[in-house]
Amino acid sequence: MDALATPPTEAVDRSVASRPLEAARAIGAVRARSRRRLALVVLIGAAVAVVLALCALLLGAASLTPDRVLAALFGFGDETDRFVVFRLRLPRILAALLVGIAFALAGAVFQSTLRNPLASPDILGISAGAGLGAVLALLVLGVGGALVSLSAFGGAVLVAVVIWAAAWRQGLHGIRFVLVGVGLAYVCGSTVAWLLARADVREAQTALHWTVGSIADVRGDDLAVLGIGVAVVAIGVAVFSRVLAPLSIGDDHARALGVGVDGARVLLLLLAVALVATATSVAGPIAFIALLAPAIARRLVDDGSSALAASAVVGAVLTLGADVVGQFALPGLTAPVGIVTGVIGAPYLLWLLATTERKSRS
Repeated sequence: MDALATPPTEAVDRSVASRPLEAARAIGAVRARSRRRLALVVLIGAAVAVVLALCALLLGAASLTPDRVLAALFGFGDETDRFVVFRLRLPRILAALLVGIAFALAGAVFQSTLRNPLASPDILGISAGAGLGAVLALLVLGVGGALVSLSAFGGAVLVAVVIWAAAWRQGLHGIRFVLVGVGLAYVCGSTVAWLLARADVREAQTALHWTVGSIADVRGDDLAVLGIGVAVVAIGVAVFSRVLAPLSIGDDHARALGVGVDGARVLLLLLAVALVATATSVAGPIAFIALLAPAIARRLVDDGSSALAASAVVGAVLTLGADVVGQFALPGLTAPVGIVTGVIGAPYLLWLLATTERKSRS
């Protein structure tokens, strides 16, 4: 019996050799669960978006039944139904989805790259710069249409460049970027308020409506530019998203993994600024989507990642849902989508500030 027994040293060697295999199996199981959970979040979010889109198609002053909506979507039905569906309601739905995706992706990139849950285009001044550019075009230059959108895009990019120039000290550091951005947000907001105060009442009303954020008039060429711009930049974010995970664990660890920290951070933030500028140039600075959507998505996915896909879906659902609520929640009163998101996002921001302060004290 002793001759047939396994020597103790051989048993120990087998035990040690099996540990890497067990660890690999455990890691594979965790990754499989994360993928299933992400797929579930995306599918449920897509289903909610479809339900909201159907509500937006059915409700309104020209109330349509489901069979009339389906007939219009497939090219049948009378001309009035097709006009209501294709010229009024469907462009607004598509605009809400695209704007939500753009702001949510931008917020996820900002928060992951700068490792700060408060790093949002709303707070960092990017959206405020776009608003200032649009107000300057409306009230100072006296232009309208596409030139307002172009000026808003330029304002967002200019503010981002100023933040970079002021925050760069032998590299781009997250906390300095955030502080400079918050300061510029106040400067842009104060300048907009001053321009509105000195403007004619009718011109100021138009400019103020734009700065609130609305997707009611996004159609035609604006919708095409929005769709192409968001699609192109979102593909760029997806291509370079592999460096988000190393950046989120710190610069030293990222460098140890072979990531060029400064170059990767600048490139990702440029893509995020392009998303914000594109969305804001046609819809205005819709508040808090970039702050809320990534935070909700990360909690739903709960795998420690940037949750880009889930953020995009949550952003689309939040924006479309806010637009539906703004249109139909209160009879006889229509609120722009930016008002609704502001009402939802302000309490969350206060809660986030309170919890962040408690964590820093502990």
